[in-house]
Amino acid sequence: MFGLGSQELLVILIIVLVLFGANRLPQLARSLGSSLKEFKKGIDDGQAKAASAEPPDPPPAERTCGQCQSALAPEWTHCPRCGTAAPPGPSAKATQGT
Repeated sequence: MFGLGSQELLVILIIVLVLFGANRLPQLARSLGSSLKEFKKGIDDGQAKAASAEPPDPPPAERTCGQCQSALAPEWTHCPRCGTAAPPGPSAKATQGT
C-alpha cells in the first residue's frame, strides 16, 4: 500500500492522534468514509451516463471505386488511382437532379 510499512503507518497514526486528539478521530474517520462513498457514487454515475449515451450517427456511406476499391470524394467522376469512371453515389444523384 503506497510502499508504506507498518512502522511508517504507526508513526503517521501517532502524528494524527497528537494533532487531532483521540476524541475527534472517529469523527474524522466517519467524514473521510462518507466523502469516499460520495466520490465513488459520482464516478459510478458518470460512467453510467457515458454508457447510456446514444452513439453518434454513423458516417455517410462512402463511395468506392469498383475496380481498385479506393475511397472516392462525392464530387469525383473518375478514380484518381486507376482512372475508372466512378459510379454515381447518392449525393451525386441528388445534385444532378436539381
